Amino acid sequence: MTTNTTTGTPISQKKINDAVWEACDAFRGTVAPEIYKDFVLTMLFLKYISDVWQHHYNEYQAEHGDEPELIEALLANERFTLPMADLGIGDDEDMARANFYSLWERREQPGNGERIDRVLHAIEEANLGKLKDVFQDISFNTGKLGDEATKNAVLNELLTGFASDDLDMSPARVGNLDVIGNAYEFLIKHFAATSGKKAGEFYTPPEVSNLMAELVAPQPGDQICDPACGSGSLLMKCGRQVRDKHGSKDYALFGQEAIGSTWALAKMNMFLHGEDNHRIEWGDTLRAPKLVQGDPDTDAVSLQAFDVVVANPPFSLDKWGQDGASDDKYNRFKRGVPPKSKGDYAFILHMVETLKATTGRMAVVVPHGVLFRAAAEGRIRKALIEENLLDVVIGLPEKLFYGTGIPAAILIFRKGKPSEDILFIDASRDFAADKTQNRLREEDLARVIKTVQERKSVDKYAHVASLDEIRENDFNLNVPRYVDTFEEEEEIELAPLVEDRKNLIVQLESLNQDLSAALARLGYDPA
Repeated sequence: MTTNTTTGTPISQKKINDAVWEACDAFRGTVAPEIYKDFVLTMLFLKYISDVWQHHYNEYQAEHGDEPELIEALLANERFTLPMADLGIGDDEDMARANFYSLWERREQPGNGERIDRVLHAIEEANLGKLKDVFQDISFNTGKLGDEATKNAVLNELLTGFASDDLDMSPARVGNLDVIGNAYEFLIKHFAATSGKKAGEFYTPPEVSNLMAELVAPQPGDQICDPACGSGSLLMKCGRQVRDKHGSKDYALFGQEAIGSTWALAKMNMFLHGEDNHRIEWGDTLRAPKLVQGDPDTDAVSLQAFDVVVANPPFSLDKWGQDGASDDKYNRFKRGVPPKSKGDYAFILHMVETLKATTGRMAVVVPHGVLFRAAAEGRIRKALIEENLLDVVIGLPEKLFYGTGIPAAILIFRKGKPSEDILFIDASRDFAADKTQNRLREEDLARVIKTVQERKSVDKYAHVASLDEIRENDFNLNVPRYVDTFEEEEEIELAPLVEDRKNLIVQLESLNQDLSAALARLGYDPA
């Protein structure tokens, strides 16, 4: 059965966001957000590709009439295909299109969980080049959603929510707006806000992503990597820089993510944004980097090098793999091995080793301890500075990141720096407060970018420090050591205040005398 999903009425981003958030009601009170986020985001993906496929089907049908074989042949040339699949449960055969609407039509029947899984697996099999293994860690036929009756009712409600007219995401309604990618970011942000650190680990606020992308300035032809890519939003912001500023799609995105469900989210996110030129690997970057080149059978492998490397890795990751660091075959820890309980410099060292020799530049978000902690981290920091790799240190406001209230910093590294100095920026006081979170405004981002581009000291905001100055501070990069934000209080002259006080006392005495006289005239004894 084909379903005409197109009304032709343009859709707003807010309408989609509100409808998606309302669809989450199916799970609230049944399972925790960190669990049901995967179900909601996967259903959003399924609904979107179903609407796009149906839109194209309707267009071909209007053009060629009732020619199913011709239409199927034309649809086979689209970015993705939705095959026919057996949705029957048990012995009954039930061949139908593997899409959202086949599931919605059968929502009142038993077996919603198994049917959804069958559809997802059929879509994956038909689009292996883009979606291989994406759904292997998600199953709607799970006991996490309750017993069979409860699960069926919950999934019935979920399907009904996504069938809302407001969630018709066919191209005729969406137009050129990137509403689907934005809806993903909207949901990820809200799950991060309600789930704390578990969700915040893979969500970088869009303002921070935009700032980092601007600072590394991706160019046409660049290879761009995020070794802790999470949902992929930071990578895609870098790609958007190339498209928006240069009108080019000549770039490639690379990433690695340790958490399977988050890796799948990144793959779906890339798919929805039309980022087909990407390679996102699943695995632990520090213990087993997957973005390598050479022959692994002979151990003649090396880390792949990139023009741009960006990341917001987990802050101070415990048990990051220190035990095997001294024997690292990629020689990433030649400047020193970070402490076992803090993996910040492990990520930094990995990223530095993946920079191309002449064009490489990187931006990484770190907790402030990275700037000043001593011992092994101090030695690593000193080595990176003396190699003239560190370019800019930017102190950010507190409460920017979901899951932690601590302030963070952005470090910019560059290969082939023309000078040995380092620019320090104290952007910690420039933000807007939104309830429990702070947010960088457009003017805050513009000020940072302008300061980096001009590379000049700015009173109480930025300072260009020489290598000698940094040595004098024992390679401590704590921003307040270099940017003095102290505001002197205006001097108060006491003499005029003393004179004003005397005049007020005289006036008060005169008023008391007038009041006593008035009370006496009324027959009251002022005493």
